[in-house]
Amino acid sequence: MYRAPVAEIAHTLKHVAGLGAALESGRLGDLSEDLVDAILEEAGRFASDEVTPLRIVGDEVGAVWKDGDVTMPPGWRDLYRRWIDGGWNALAGPVDHGGQGLPTMLSVAALEMWNSGSMAFALGPTLTMGAVEAIEKHGSDALKATYLEKLVTGEWMGTMNLTEPQAGSDLAALRTRAEPAGDGTYRIFGQKIFITYGEHDFTDNIVHLVLARLPDAPAGTRGISLFLVPKFLVNEDGSLGARNDAFCASIEHKLGIHASPTCTMIYGDGFAKDREPGAIGWLVGEENRGLACMFTMMNNARLAVGMQGVAVAEAAYQKALSYAQERRQGKAADYAGEGMAPIVHHPDVRRNLVTMKALTQAARAIAYACAHAIDLSKAGGEDAARWSERAGLLTPLAKAFPTDIGVEVSSIGVQIHGGMGFIEETGAAALYRDSRIAPIYEGTNGIQAIDLVTRKLPLSGGETVKAYIDELRGDVEALRKANAEGFGRTADKVSAALDDLQAATDYLLAALGGGRTEEALAGATPYLRLFSLAAGGAYLIRGALAGQDKARVSLARFFAENLIDETAALKNRVTEGADSLGTAAAALAL
Repeated sequence: MYRAPVAEIAHTLKHVAGLGAALESGRLGDLSEDLVDAILEEAGRFASDEVTPLRIVGDEVGAVWKDGDVTMPPGWRDLYRRWIDGGWNALAGPVDHGGQGLPTMLSVAALEMWNSGSMAFALGPTLTMGAVEAIEKHGSDALKATYLEKLVTGEWMGTMNLTEPQAGSDLAALRTRAEPAGDGTYRIFGQKIFITYGEHDFTDNIVHLVLARLPDAPAGTRGISLFLVPKFLVNEDGSLGARNDAFCASIEHKLGIHASPTCTMIYGDGFAKDREPGAIGWLVGEENRGLACMFTMMNNARLAVGMQGVAVAEAAYQKALSYAQERRQGKAADYAGEGMAPIVHHPDVRRNLVTMKALTQAARAIAYACAHAIDLSKAGGEDAARWSERAGLLTPLAKAFPTDIGVEVSSIGVQIHGGMGFIEETGAAALYRDSRIAPIYEGTNGIQAIDLVTRKLPLSGGETVKAYIDELRGDVEALRKANAEGFGRTADKVSAALDDLQAATDYLLAALGGGRTEEALAGATPYLRLFSLAAGGAYLIRGALAGQDKARVSLARFFAENLIDETAALKNRVTEGADSLGTAAAALAL
């Protein structure tokens, strides 16, 4: 059974990501360390004691669709009510609309724990939080007055409607249309697919944010607008009115996250018989600027999905460790007990477990560092722009690397369980199945790599990435100066990885500057992993030097001496792989 690693999360937040320094400097207002600790402890308790026990029934029963309605698994609606009654939905919400206004770092730490408890449960509130930010930043005063408080508290939930059958990653192909009604509203017509929590029985209203095209809108992504389309219209007194012409036609039967209803939504198909067809919606932001508004949701959602990767990895590690301590097979040299040894005593199992732990902690550090950059970019001050660029640089890392690690670590977890890992009874397979969606949605990890290379490396003429690499080198130098015991060759190994990162970065920036974009894109995905491994190694050093806990020192050393050497091969793929890729693709007629 999962137990939230509150101490590890708090250590990473305070001593690796930068929360401790931000608290001391007053950059986060009157937030205190005592309050941080209290929130983490209670979030961990809720995740461990209330969310986790319902994970299995969620996976086995799933969400059930019938005649346009979706019923959630037994116990889940009550769980959601307890969750919002505890104020968790409002954790980082705007204070003016009922939120607590706490930093992103605390929000993503809590998200990690809830996703470890059940990724399918935590998905819904994640979208609501994104809708809150989009409406707060871009919505009219009337929309804010009607919808924000109920979304912030969780009384209503929100969704994000982008994808269509012909328009997945390429939103330029989007066809859903919006027709002005002449009274300030619009009539929405179209179909959306893969809509997370598009229909459910948690709340009595659902607020959909829908991308659509206005008549005579420019072609491509420049002609997309964003609309707020509620499931039920809202009367002037705030009560619910008529059912809108927006319905769930079906839900998907998926590999994992069975309890998260993934809906096909139909807008304006005439289901509402008492008025003109078309789902009634309101414009959010400016006409033809909908993608910019939606990216307010998507950027935060990408970090939240990264936390899903960390969360599943942590849950998989805990499950595998527990099994390895109980399962007995064969003999082991260091086991002095009677009979067969628990498999945790076998070196190969130990290597797998330590690999799971090291990768999870590196991914956690990168994601929390991204959250820290977001917080300082919002805190104002002369360095806000610099922190905003840092957040932009880290967002593709924080989405892609942790979600890749979630798949890798949960797969290792299945392996440690042996044949029982392939059997649903243990729950190891469910974590593996759940993890597989995270590298795909909210922008595939390939798209994250493209974003990193083409948009984020050139920030401030390459100075943003240079400053970040220099900061990571500072962690290596701090280790050398500390002359601490137990680190082995950690400093040399992480320094070499940072050299690989610098060489690959210089190569890509030169390729982009020389107009060789396709050459740069060929190395984008290996570059993102190279970047993440080097950063992860430096962050593990930083965490280990803070207090020099023996376990953290050993983990940093293991990562450096066993995992980080991959950066050398990744650098070669970035700098030398484009020609062989092109040749192979041509030979295979791709």
